[in-house]
Amino acid sequence: MKRLEGKTALVTGAGRGIGAAIAKKLAADGAIVYVNYAISSEAAKQVVKEIEEKGGTAKICQCDVSNYDSVKQMIEDIISEEGKLDILVNNAGITKDNLMMRMKPEEFDIVIDTNLKGTFNTMQAVSKYMIKKRSGRIINISSVSGVMGNAGQINYAASKAGVIGMTKTAAREMASRNITVNAIAPGYIKTDMTEAMTEDAKSKVNAIIPLGYQGEAKDIANMAAYLAGEEGRYITGQVIKIDGGMSM
Repeated sequence: MKRLEGKTALVTGAGRGIGAAIAKKLAADGAIVYVNYAISSEAAKQVVKEIEEKGGTAKICQCDVSNYDSVKQMIEDIISEEGKLDILVNNAGITKDNLMMRMKPEEFDIVIDTNLKGTFNTMQAVSKYMIKKRSGRIINISSVSGVMGNAGQINYAASKAGVIGMTKTAAREMASRNITVNAIAPGYIKTDMTEAMTEDAKSKVNAIIPLGYQGEAKDIANMAAYLAGEEGRYITGQVIKIDGGMSM
């Protein structure tokens, strides 16, 4: 029997990058996975196709996580269709980088709305169901930027630091109902964006990572699957940094 056989999972922002890798890993481990997207339906459809080609089960769902009512409806629809929702992975996020002195208010607001408020929206929507069911796994994707800060990302760092605070609070509030809530804080992870960097830029990034190289999306996905499974049952309120030692 696979690790997550019989479980239903929702991964937000799962059309590409880390979210896509997590969705594929959870499906490979036996879960029925809902692949959420906000705008790029084609990318999400491709993730579902790849999961199905490998024998997994996945379904697509559109929702802007910053919209409270839309999130509530999405969660209700999943529970109505599947009868349950066991695993929530909050991965949806955006960046609008700029130095603090140059940042426009709307650049700050949109990042907070998606990354921080979006995480709150989904956690609150599933919490009532998970508390009644007395079980559940919530995994929030934060960032080392939320742990260390990062020049040019005051909005992003604030949102991801906020995710850490919400993770710890939610873990305390729901622990008595057998619900675990944890955060993963990725460091530099290979993505389409980082692959477009010059070799010199990559070398500078690698120089600040003790292990000397960037991680891969599968490194985050493997930890998410661990936390979602039985092995992670006694881990809650933690921030697990997967960054090659950068933030130690």
